[in-house]
Amino acid sequence: MNMSKKLYLETFGCQMNVSDSKKIVALMKGIGYQQTADPVEADLVLLNTCSIRATAEQRVYGHLGRFKSMKKKKPALIIGVGGCVAQQEGERLLQKAPFVNLVFGTHNLHLLQKMVSGAEQGKQSVATDFLDDEKRFDLFPHAESEGGVSRFVTVMQGCDNFCAYCIVPHVRGREISRNAAKVVEEVAALAAAGVTEVTLLGQNVNSYGFKEAGAPDFADLLRMVAQVEGIERLRFTTSHPKDISPRLIACFAEIPKLAPHIHLPAQSGSDAVLEKMNRGYTRADYLAKVRALREACPEIQFTGDMIVGFPGEDAASFEATMELIEEVQYADLFSFIYSARPGTKAAEFPDEVKRAEKQARLERLQAAQKKITLARNESFVGSVQQVLVEGPSSSGDSLFGRTGGNRGTVMDGDPALAGRLVRVRITEGVQTLLKGEILHV
Repeated sequence: MNMSKKLYLETFGCQMNVSDSKKIVALMKGIGYQQTADPVEADLVLLNTCSIRATAEQRVYGHLGRFKSMKKKKPALIIGVGGCVAQQEGERLLQKAPFVNLVFGTHNLHLLQKMVSGAEQGKQSVATDFLDDEKRFDLFPHAESEGGVSRFVTVMQGCDNFCAYCIVPHVRGREISRNAAKVVEEVAALAAAGVTEVTLLGQNVNSYGFKEAGAPDFADLLRMVAQVEGIERLRFTTSHPKDISPRLIACFAEIPKLAPHIHLPAQSGSDAVLEKMNRGYTRADYLAKVRALREACPEIQFTGDMIVGFPGEDAASFEATMELIEEVQYADLFSFIYSARPGTKAAEFPDEVKRAEKQARLERLQAAQKKITLARNESFVGSVQQVLVEGPSSSGDSLFGRTGGNRGTVMDGDPALAGRLVRVRITEGVQTLLKGEILHV
């Protein structure tokens, strides 16, 4: 009989949370918990949360209500909340949900084993202190490296930009860069375990290393990682437009392993709104970076984020955003209605745009982007793309992979091709992905 304890883990939000969740799984395995996809089996339920938007925070409390019902039937069930909502709420979370056993913030994963062990003895605990010493990078285990084609590798944490709308500096702390040699060491370990693609991860990877005299900057780090044997493709996210340097742009022309894709959030096409957002660049600055990136790498694909209905966004400001998406021609765009986050500067701004108008603007923007995305996907028909095969498609009757430009692609082929780069002729472009045929392996 398998008597191991079971962990059910739900992850909300960004790739940083996905990366943290892999560390959580490794930590919990160290004290006897095996992950399960069925919450009914769980002895321990952990939610790794996001607070970037109010809707994400509301979802967390909605999920907690479901687990409260489970705990009534299974009193020994341990429930924990981590991530950004936990960092933001702290003790208040226990007041709102007293059935929760533990609350751990974004800098406190290293305490999780002790906190869970305490919860097994009936103790309730909260840990949301920031660790401002770079040693915090050494407190976490590497995520389990067996299996998988593509993995995230954290290269920095936190953010110093304090955009007016953004909660990240308040819940993730200030920027700190990880030692480059340790990044390369982790990538090499992943490559040895069969990983062929890595994504270097941080809230603003472009400012990696800026505060450490003589240390490599992000362009240097990309070149170091690209030299790791076994890594076939290299990506990074997320980029703040103001911090993209000419040296980083040149990497797209000079590093063959660097995928021709960049996530470059503009957030607005209006100079007035960008200034109010404290983004640190103008529309012209942003477009100049786009042009420079396309000159360095003509096939580069852009994705981005856009906020609709930010305080002070009038009709003309919104039209400027609509014009920007037409000019940039994003492959995909994540767009949202602005929601005020406690503690941010924008929460103090008067918000005079009615909800119905915000919704109408969002729908118009998303409809325009949908057409752009479809047209761009259709433009690949007849071309030959390098696709990294990730494994079976969701339907199970074909393979799924991604082009260098991060376009999801399905094709027939041998599942043993997982982890391999193959040449694929694109035969169809639909709204959400490409379809193609493998030329040879």
